[in-house]
Amino acid sequence: MVLRCLIQPVLFLANTLNDLNNPTAMKKIPLLILVCILLAGLHACSSDDATTPEEEQEEEVEDPPALSGSFEYVLNIGGSDNDSAASIVPTNDGGYVFAGATQSTNGDVTDKTGDDRDVWVVKTNSSGAIQWSKTYGGSDDDEGTSISPTSDGGYIVSGFTRSDDGDVSTNAGFNDLWIIKLSATGELQWEKTFGYSGNDRAFNVKQTKDGGYLALGVLDVTASGGQGNINRASASHAGGDYWVLKLDPTGEINWARYYGGSFTDSAFDFVETDNGNYIITGWSDSSDVDITNNKGEYDFWILNISANGSINWKKNYGGTEIDLAYSMTTTTDGNFIIVGDTRSADTDISNFIGNADVWAIKIDSNGSIIWEKTYGGTQFDSARGVASLPNGRYAIVASSRSNDVNVTTNNGLNDGWFVVIDEEGTLLFEESIGGSQLDFAEGITSNATGEIYIVGNTESNDGNFTQNKGGKDAFLAKFKFEN
Repeated sequence: MVLRCLIQPVLFLANTLNDLNNPTAMKKIPLLILVCILLAGLHACSSDDATTPEEEQEEEVEDPPALSGSFEYVLNIGGSDNDSAASIVPTNDGGYVFAGATQSTNGDVTDKTGDDRDVWVVKTNSSGAIQWSKTYGGSDDDEGTSISPTSDGGYIVSGFTRSDDGDVSTNAGFNDLWIIKLSATGELQWEKTFGYSGNDRAFNVKQTKDGGYLALGVLDVTASGGQGNINRASASHAGGDYWVLKLDPTGEINWARYYGGSFTDSAFDFVETDNGNYIITGWSDSSDVDITNNKGEYDFWILNISANGSINWKKNYGGTEIDLAYSMTTTTDGNFIIVGDTRSADTDISNFIGNADVWAIKIDSNGSIIWEKTYGGTQFDSARGVASLPNGRYAIVASSRSNDVNVTTNNGLNDGWFVVIDEEGTLLFEESIGGSQLDFAEGITSNATGEIYIVGNTESNDGNFTQNKGGKDAFLAKFKFEN
């Protein structure tokens, strides 16, 4: 650095000194001026040396690109009773389909006569216009929790049921896992219940690469008396466990196994990896049997299992308070982002903001944390879903009571909220959706151009919502970026 800075003054002096025998040159540049030139060069070197490599690197880092956009529409969907949407996916014709639950018998609910809660599936076009609305269930309460596309153009739906009549073939007691296979037009092709005498619920089902399905949720192992491992062996547990069922294309069980410990363990989402394993996400407050590294209260608990259900690895993430994981996605670089919420300010959480924060972690294929980030404000913020966007971006859907730090707007008691992050977890954009009452965002998806579709439920008739059809409405919102 010093050599580089002195090159010009030294060369100048050398050229001048070569002319010492030239009286004319020496008259033009007195000796005092030559010394000043050399000192100026030394000062410049000192200034350059004061800039550290880190500072030079920081100067080269560009701020994340500014994103802007707006809601193209926000629609209330439902009838005069309570309606909700939990999960949404694109359809082959450019539209969308969401699943949830309804108690309504009017309005947008056209095929229901009882006031019990039924699984509800609604198909819309890209503009949000309803193309069909259908309910499934029996005379007791039934609820849909997820919907996914199938290779034949239809859909697979997860949920739980207390019914043993109507569309429900059997019930083993209280809530059972309920898996429903639908055609592209919503016709019921087959349905299966799984469970025992306790509170057993399914939170997700997706088609696997072999044409079958993987379903998961929670099994009340105490009520089942240890039953629930089918064609798989496992140590005896208690409480509620992750329950994972591998089904064939017709819904018959290939194997089933529960995972967890003596307390409460609930599985919510999974991805199938390129090598045929499954990474399962959820949360646990157990510290025994399958759980060996509890960090305090509830943790994110992530399992990697083989195609036959054997555990490859298992990891706890979190701090000493409550940390709950709900959703995950594969990233463009072959890793995984998992989202939920945290109330912890220690161990794996480096930047607790307040009360409860949206917490996202990125892990590699071995379960090692690549990064972890919190988003939100000083009130209660919790993520429920994550979706991949183009250009290595990800949208996280959440609910928020905050109006500070990362959250610029709160319309009332509780709003839906979504954020967009990049591959490194940097917050690029955030937006709230809601009115003056309770509004919860539950599901998110996107299309190839990066337009975002969000579903949830609302009690508002102001703010982003122009009406309320009665009780609690489902809502569908489309957000479009301008850049």
